[in-house]
Amino acid sequence: MDGRGDYTSDTCCKCASAPALFRCDDCCDMQLYCGDCTVCNHLRSPTHHIKEWTGSFFMATSLKKLGLRIQLGHAIGESCILPHKSFNDNFLLIDTNGIHEMAVDFCACETSQTHTKQLLRMGWFPSTTVDPRTAATFRLLHHYHILSFESKASAYEFYHSLVRISDNVGLIKKDRYESFMCMVREWRHLKLLKRFGRGHDPVGVSGTKEGECAVLCPACPQPGKNMPPDWKEAPKSKQWLYSLFVAIDTNFRLKRRDISSDEADPSLSKGWSYFVEEEKFKSHLKEHLSETQEKSSCSNHNAVNMAETKLSQGLAATGVGTVDCARHNFKRPNGVGDLQKGEKYINMDYLFFSTLHNNCLDVLNVSYDIVCQWHKNLWSRMESLPESHHISYLCIFIWFFVPKFHLPAHIKKYQTMFSFNFTCFVGRTDGEAPERGWSNINPVASSTKAMGPGCRRDTLDDHFGDWNWKKVVGLGAYLVHKMQEAVIEKADHKAAFQEFNAVISSDHRSAWTVEMEKWEENPNDTSVTNPLESKSIQITQAAARLKLAEMEAEELTRGIDLSLHPDISPSVLIASGLDLEEEEAVSEGMGLHVSDIQKGTLARMRNVLRHKIETWRSAQVLYIPAVQILTTTVVSNPHQPFENAEDIRLWLPSSLKGKPCDPRLQAYEWDLRYAQAHDALKELRQLFECLRVRCSMLTFKREWVRGQGSNTRAQNALARVHGRQVACTKRYRVAWEALKTLAPLLKKDEDVKPLVDPFSRETKGRRCLTWIWMMTGVDTGSDGGDMDEVRVEWCKSRARAMHWAEEIELLQEEMRRVLQFFDWQANWWDEQQDRLICETAAQREGLVAYAHKQAHIRRQLASRFRVLWTPYLPQLSPPTSSLISTAVPSLDNMQFPDLMLPVLCA
Repeated sequence: MDGRGDYTSDTCCKCASAPALFRCDDCCDMQLYCGDCTVCNHLRSPTHHIKEWTGSFFMATSLKKLGLRIQLGHAIGESCILPHKSFNDNFLLIDTNGIHEMAVDFCACETSQTHTKQLLRMGWFPSTTVDPRTAATFRLLHHYHILSFESKASAYEFYHSLVRISDNVGLIKKDRYESFMCMVREWRHLKLLKRFGRGHDPVGVSGTKEGECAVLCPACPQPGKNMPPDWKEAPKSKQWLYSLFVAIDTNFRLKRRDISSDEADPSLSKGWSYFVEEEKFKSHLKEHLSETQEKSSCSNHNAVNMAETKLSQGLAATGVGTVDCARHNFKRPNGVGDLQKGEKYINMDYLFFSTLHNNCLDVLNVSYDIVCQWHKNLWSRMESLPESHHISYLCIFIWFFVPKFHLPAHIKKYQTMFSFNFTCFVGRTDGEAPERGWSNINPVASSTKAMGPGCRRDTLDDHFGDWNWKKVVGLGAYLVHKMQEAVIEKADHKAAFQEFNAVISSDHRSAWTVEMEKWEENPNDTSVTNPLESKSIQITQAAARLKLAEMEAEELTRGIDLSLHPDISPSVLIASGLDLEEEEAVSEGMGLHVSDIQKGTLARMRNVLRHKIETWRSAQVLYIPAVQILTTTVVSNPHQPFENAEDIRLWLPSSLKGKPCDPRLQAYEWDLRYAQAHDALKELRQLFECLRVRCSMLTFKREWVRGQGSNTRAQNALARVHGRQVACTKRYRVAWEALKTLAPLLKKDEDVKPLVDPFSRETKGRRCLTWIWMMTGVDTGSDGGDMDEVRVEWCKSRARAMHWAEEIELLQEEMRRVLQFFDWQANWWDEQQDRLICETAAQREGLVAYAHKQAHIRRQLASRFRVLWTPYLPQLSPPTSSLISTAVPSLDNMQFPDLMLPVLCA
């Protein structure tokens, strides 16, 4: 309201004597008061905005100009006999509604406290301990603290929004941005220490241990906190429930420019939370900097092969590596560290062993997208780490996995060896937890990349801590959702497996069960046959051509020669025709806008192809005379008198349209087309299921790639993948159409299916069996290849049923652990009340009150979660359904692997 509205009286509505010239924009009162009454009204609201009526408009003024002075060290309204003005009587207070000039008097009485304590007692956080001239209210710091977590707003943006709220024309020049940054950083650090009871510990802050100020995952096994007292004596069939799942990953968005140093900008904590202690970390890296990293023997993993060539010019850190809880997506204590040049083993080894150095569990499940290479020589590399980082790997059982989304990028052997889908005792874990957390932290990269090393580590530690806490609060709904899904899926897959199992003969059933159980107990032993891998011989064009050539050679030895050309046999004729067909596809046009060089290259390719076709045609007419008639009756295009080489019809047996043809030639084309279709599908799979890869590459480009050069390279990579996908798809469809035409001529009853989009929403763990597997006698066919496929499908169906049953059992254990962890944590806070001997009653009351509050929060969470989980926890209430029925096959009857060092693949 720009005018006075209904309040046009010239006298103060309170004292009715002085002129009414002032109005407060922040009070719920639009009346005008005199200066003295305005000051009296705002003794408890010194940060309100005051406007003065000039006679024609309202102009901003301040309570300081009206004479309001804030007396610290005394109750509001009381005077001090020895007031001491702030430095130069110039004090700025930053609050949620702007930046305010204040007239502040400190108490200088004999019993007065320090200036810092007087400000803190007022709820104002000073920017310095010596003659503070700037402070921020606790509510402002808390407001920005939460806002930075939710919106990722930088301190620069937040501070300058307050500047504009206070003065949007830039007439007042009092910059306190550096002071604000300092206060925010100190606030974060003090809140961190307070939340982990460092103020209650007699040893104080100096006694804080590494990783002690990290929010732990209540659902993960924490010995001494949420584990049964006799967990080490649990039967083998239950030991897997007390295994730890960790996932390793890197993020190259969280870069840091090469500015400042640890000496100029040290971290306020020394590895107390999620980042490792920097001095020890850098010392280790410096000692082993010259060591070379072995190259990948799996797929072309750039993370491994290009670790030494990662662009790092102008950067002190190219990203961060992390170790997370693989099932609940918590950042682990001392599991985060900077990457100096790509994803090198030396960095990741240190982070992995740092977060596990106090681990006393017997089973460890490790997920990493390049684990197929990283796990080799892991124990020999561990010897180079400090003694405190060594683990007794001979006494524990360690499983290595590749996250499910990354698995198809690996060679076929590793897709079963390191698969979550086919390994027992892991439930429905997917190992992709770190990937889900990057979307939360990536927006912070724009501000942290320009920070000094210490400030950046403290900021990221704070964000990781908030992420973990939100996960703690959300565990109730999260685990209920997972359990509800698991109950439905378990019932479906149990029924599907039982139906499938019923049509399998008892001999096969028992043989396959023994084979599967043997592999499950020794998944890393390459001498044990993997029942999930097909044993049938792969069908390839090269193998088909060799088979036909051998058949013709055998006929020649028996004196049978059906060749009509001295150099080209019937099988060679058809094989050469298929080769020419592929060359025609390669020689297709290059688009609308091509250069003369490209036109020349295309013309030469067409000339060579035309010569090859004419040479081949001279032999073709000997075997298929009808081709002579077909080529002369083809109607030419009047607008294009000369037919391009790639448009010439080859007239293979499948395209003769009822014209007479030797059945032997049709059979030859059938064999070669069948192999061609298999080759095309195999190439699609080797391309990481092209459609899926292209989708992931598009996501990678959108989320990670920045800059024109990088975008151009990424676009070219996408184009290459798309080009190969289109070529493979077209080749398969051509082969399928030919097979479809030849099938009735040769009386073939093979199941010829069109290409299916491999990027389906149905994942392996949720895949439903089709009716074809449920037919009686499905495993009694005479074709060995079909039998092999039935065995593989039976093993996969069994694994899916077991994993959903395991997931329910694991979720029940995690729910129990969460409730026990909250009880332990509440009791721990209760014990903190009397640990520190306090100097004053007020200090003791504050410590006790905070401990009570934290204990109450944990008990409230436990009570809320217990209500949510009651239907699923048998120890809380009797089960009302078959939630905890025996798994199929029964987990109790399975032998858990002995606690031994797994045999690592070479």
